[in-house]
Amino acid sequence: MAQSHKSEEALTSAPIGPLMVKLALPAVAAQLINMLYNIVDRIYIGHIPQVGRTALTGLGVTFPILMLISAFTAFAGMGGAPLASIRLGAGDREEAEKILGNSTALLLILAALLTTVFSIIKEPVLMAFGASEDTIGYALDYISIYLMGTVFVQLALGLNAYITAQGQALAAMCSVLIGAILNILLDPLFIFVFRMGVRGAALATIISQGVSACWVVGFLCSRRSSLRIRTKNLRLELPVVGRIAALGIAPFIMQSTESLVTVVLNSGLQFYGGDLYVATVTVMQSVMQMVVMPVQGITQGVQPIMSYNFGAKNYARVRETFRLLLRTTLTVTISAFLLVFLFPKPLALIFNGDLELVELTGQVMPIFFGGIWAFGAQMACQSAFMAMGQAKTSLFLALLRKVILLVPLAILLPWITGSVMGIYAAEPVADILASATTLTLFLHKRKTLLPAQNREK
Repeated sequence: MAQSHKSEEALTSAPIGPLMVKLALPAVAAQLINMLYNIVDRIYIGHIPQVGRTALTGLGVTFPILMLISAFTAFAGMGGAPLASIRLGAGDREEAEKILGNSTALLLILAALLTTVFSIIKEPVLMAFGASEDTIGYALDYISIYLMGTVFVQLALGLNAYITAQGQALAAMCSVLIGAILNILLDPLFIFVFRMGVRGAALATIISQGVSACWVVGFLCSRRSSLRIRTKNLRLELPVVGRIAALGIAPFIMQSTESLVTVVLNSGLQFYGGDLYVATVTVMQSVMQMVVMPVQGITQGVQPIMSYNFGAKNYARVRETFRLLLRTTLTVTISAFLLVFLFPKPLALIFNGDLELVELTGQVMPIFFGGIWAFGAQMACQSAFMAMGQAKTSLFLALLRKVILLVPLAILLPWITGSVMGIYAAEPVADILASATTLTLFLHKRKTLLPAQNREK
């Protein structure tokens, strides 16, 4: 417990730069490791002899369901963790633990509902999401097993945010590291040695997530954690659930609309191009994860500094943290843009050796990633609004990029141009417009959220 109090004190007094590195590096590592769950599956599946390209496409159409499951973990986890951090900053540990307990109960309830619903409707949903007669078998093989581990995904990812919220980013990283290493080891064993194919990839994933979930729950029930899961707090209280939901709806929409976007992209590409074009999005979404998840790690690692100090009314420290965060995220996304622009084909080769797929992906990837350089601004501002508990603003920004801009553009541009390339062009247009709007809104609202009298002298 002494260590947990020391972590909280560092949030208010340690130099911002070194503290950001200390908190963000484990969070980035955790996101990168977590990314490996899906990325490693795709790499191995894409290289299965004879059927790799078709199996990879089948796995790609399950992505919307995986994102929806992940979105519900964000709803209960990321919706509650900033609130718990704010209450810790205000010195109200009892309320912070009540938020954690209600979030845990929500995650368990959501896991049961998601497993039941998707198990019943999986086949028609996958067909609607862009599966074809050639790919539906692979998609069903993967998702049928994956759904059995939904409760592990909910607990491992949803509750891990509460470890980060108390400033213990290294412990949060360890929980993800344990599962990811196990997944990397089990994937080739189940896929190739036991000849289970995509079913082996799914089984490796749920076993690994199960181990991670046990580690996270064990940590949050132990003396090492300053926030503890207590039985008395597992009873849902409407006011607490309401506050979690109000803030959690924004990250939920951000992730669930990723599912909507994938459906629109897959359906459009299937209509205008066919399975080969759907496969390009599977590859590019994997590359996108390699860019976005480290940025999410940075913002999640830094978020407790802003939340804790916002709760303590130390607005100058929140301002200083945001400025450094913005510079960092923009550096990452601009670097990613240059990498994708210069080396699209080598990136595509990571996931599949099919020359036709690699050639097409190399052509469209620079277009698809044309606005990623600006995305760092949106991520930094969105994270700041979340950290300060600004539920309505976070909700609007979550809707802006995907629902208001990207989905309509992905439908209209190919229709107007009569070309499949219009679908790929929708992504950069939405990225640039959304990032510019988000940064402008933050600069306008910061004067009221972070009063100038508390700024550095």
